[in-house]
Amino acid sequence: MTPETRTEAESAGPRARRRRIYMDNHATTPCDPRVVEAMLPFFTEKFGNAASRNHEFGWEAEEAVTDARARIAQAIHAADPREIVFTSGATESDNLALKGVAEMFREKGNHIITVPTEHKAVVDTARYLESRGFEVTWLSPGSDGLVDLDELRAAVTDRTILISVMFANNEIGVIQPIREIAEIAAEKGVLFHSDAAQAVGKVPVDVQEMGIHLLSFSAHKIYGPKGIGALYIRRRQPRVRVAIQMHGGGHERGNRSGTLAVPLIVGFAKAVDLAVDDLTNGEIDRIRAMRDRLLHGITSRLPECHVNGSLEHRLPNNLNISFAYVEGESLLMGINDIAVSSGSACTSASLEPSYVLKAMGVGDDLAHTSIRFGLGRFNTEEEVDYVIERVVQTVNRLRELSPLWEMVQEGIDLSKMDWTGD
Repeated sequence: MTPETRTEAESAGPRARRRRIYMDNHATTPCDPRVVEAMLPFFTEKFGNAASRNHEFGWEAEEAVTDARARIAQAIHAADPREIVFTSGATESDNLALKGVAEMFREKGNHIITVPTEHKAVVDTARYLESRGFEVTWLSPGSDGLVDLDELRAAVTDRTILISVMFANNEIGVIQPIREIAEIAAEKGVLFHSDAAQAVGKVPVDVQEMGIHLLSFSAHKIYGPKGIGALYIRRRQPRVRVAIQMHGGGHERGNRSGTLAVPLIVGFAKAVDLAVDDLTNGEIDRIRAMRDRLLHGITSRLPECHVNGSLEHRLPNNLNISFAYVEGESLLMGINDIAVSSGSACTSASLEPSYVLKAMGVGDDLAHTSIRFGLGRFNTEEEVDYVIERVVQTVNRLRELSPLWEMVQEGIDLSKMDWTGD
């Protein structure tokens, strides 16, 4: 914060001066000022429609889109920029991938394989397809959140047309064995889609080397603007085709009609450039070190804390912890100056425990106490230390009010208690 903005905040009153820390970077990220700077000319000066090919304004916009498409393709190692189809975000990309493949290949088969820990954009789309007569096999993730490759291989039939497994989970940060899943898909002649909204810019993503056929990702998860995303659709070995879901002017080579949001596309490309740089300039290592500092700071001072999901196969910025004997909503209220989440942003209004944790076999009692910390580019060690202190103080205070915690402290085994009174 600059001295000028600090003065403005101070003059705005006590509410503005209250300390606020953002650690919900899986839900969304602030738009990087460098991204905003790249976009600004395309709102007012270079405002043409990229499909207007009979004047300079349109040519200028088209050139910007072509350049952005090439840079985004390079970031995920796509063979051809034409394999990048712009959408409104990863949710639309997921819908286009699943519905598009299902409708295009229905004569070949009607079987899809996915995981119940997927983002709702995949889970709800798969359920919709079930209601339309498609068969969906839901793999059972292990307690670490990872899929069982043997179960996946056994699930494939001669009617299977698509496997959809997310690259990295948006709640627990677990990174799936993408390359191995792709190998199974290739062996069986099945298409493989992965939702990589949380992975691009956090870990290396190479669609060619990893054998991915369709990949969904979004700008606002990597410090870009909201409202723009992409679906990678492989053009060779094999050539993938999807049934059109958005009809109109035939934009994006017929894959997705709609006037291209040139400013957002330019911002998307700039955000991707910066995120790819972060993979090699030490920024991701800095974020991982802060995540580990947060983990150690909390678990070394609080007993009965359970990390959800594999720590070994995990995004560098993710930490998901269940605090036993503390109600999650009370904890969130107790640390309301810190922006964190009790689950996916798409389900944060629900009082139900995380469907991701439940699918992993986590009981309702622990699932209700889970907190997701998502660190990012603009967090500092000072903020991490502050969060540790606030969480430790709040959990201890809430546990002091818990009769269950008191019983545990007295050595009572709650699992052997008869709660019925019979």
